[in-house]
Amino acid sequence: MSSLPIADISNERPLGTATAARSAASVLICLPSLSPEALQTMHERIAAALPGQSVLLASPDVLPENIPASETIQLVEYPSSLPHAGWALTASDYLGAADLAQKHGASTILVLGAETLSLSTGGLHALVASVLSQRVDLALPRYQTGPHDALVSSALLYPLTHALFGAGTHLPLPLDVAFSSRMAERLAAAARRLGSAAQSTPLLWPVAEASVAAFVVREVEAGERTMPHPGDADLNSLLAEVAGSLFTDIEAKAPFWQRSRASISAIPTAEPLPLGAETEELAEVRAMAESFRSAYLNLQEIWSLVLPPQSLLALKKLSLAPAESFLMPPDLWARVVYDFVLAYHLRTINRGHLLGALTPLYLAWVTSHLRRAAGDATRSALHVEETAAAFAAEKPYVVARWRWPDRFNP
Repeated sequence: MSSLPIADISNERPLGTATAARSAASVLICLPSLSPEALQTMHERIAAALPGQSVLLASPDVLPENIPASETIQLVEYPSSLPHAGWALTASDYLGAADLAQKHGASTILVLGAETLSLSTGGLHALVASVLSQRVDLALPRYQTGPHDALVSSALLYPLTHALFGAGTHLPLPLDVAFSSRMAERLAAAARRLGSAAQSTPLLWPVAEASVAAFVVREVEAGERTMPHPGDADLNSLLAEVAGSLFTDIEAKAPFWQRSRASISAIPTAEPLPLGAETEELAEVRAMAESFRSAYLNLQEIWSLVLPPQSLLALKKLSLAPAESFLMPPDLWARVVYDFVLAYHLRTINRGHLLGALTPLYLAWVTSHLRRAAGDATRSALHVEETAAAFAAEKPYVVARWRWPDRFNP
């Protein structure tokens, strides 16, 4: 199956000339909790981003009286009981937005996350326009990020989503997202299925849901944005939560991704630059390389239950490498992640211990990324695409291991 359509919006029609099927539809925008001043600012920004468009603006806060009445923007109540505006959207956010859209008859929905004031007017317009004017079912933003930003997405979420679900969305666990009414129905159904999970606010993977349903997905340029911090969560617990949720979704959708084909394209590699004189970045690489050496000594027993001998040998060589030449090849990282996905599925070891053992390997990828990026955004993006291409190329490996795991056991 070919990948889902991903394109820019440079040739989009103006919002006022949307197709007849959607010309009479209203847009529902769900805001996080904001101060009265911030709410007024968002009201003005939305009016500027969507001139003449009928908008339902939902807020969990008491609406300030000084927001002017508008013929195009109607204010509606967004249930304050919803756990909205965390570091990422959750199943409850999608369910609440879908219920509001059904109640008010909206067919284009935009859900905005924390730090929403940092999203530009152009970003607001691009997200809504993709769904409203171009028959897109799911529009996800691509923000302008630096070489040290969104590394969990770059190392894990984007490569897996691209390889298994055929959608090249760089932030598949979105902070802001726009979707159609039929996508809202599907997300609401998925959220209800997750309602019985142990987590109070389980994560939900909209790109995977759209891919399985053969809906149209698009990534749109959204400019710069402030990314909220995950709070007090440490890296181990954060990575375990995100990876565990994604691995569970991959397990549930195995019949789909085993049949689909990953799109593989040649990606030029960014050769690592010499680290040269002692710098803050070099000191960070040295510390992370040393940390990986300690992890290798302490986690060999667990890794040997998950990884085949050739991967263990490659990790041993990596643990002996000095910081100046510490590089985890993208194909090795791809196979390691796929082996962890399989071990999660087979419950080879306790899932909590398994996900904890992934963290040092992720940090080894980050160490390699710092070396390849060398503080440059272009080189950083090149390494991220190289990683994604490796996951796509290694997809037959996980498909074969999933179907015949015993053949790979030493």
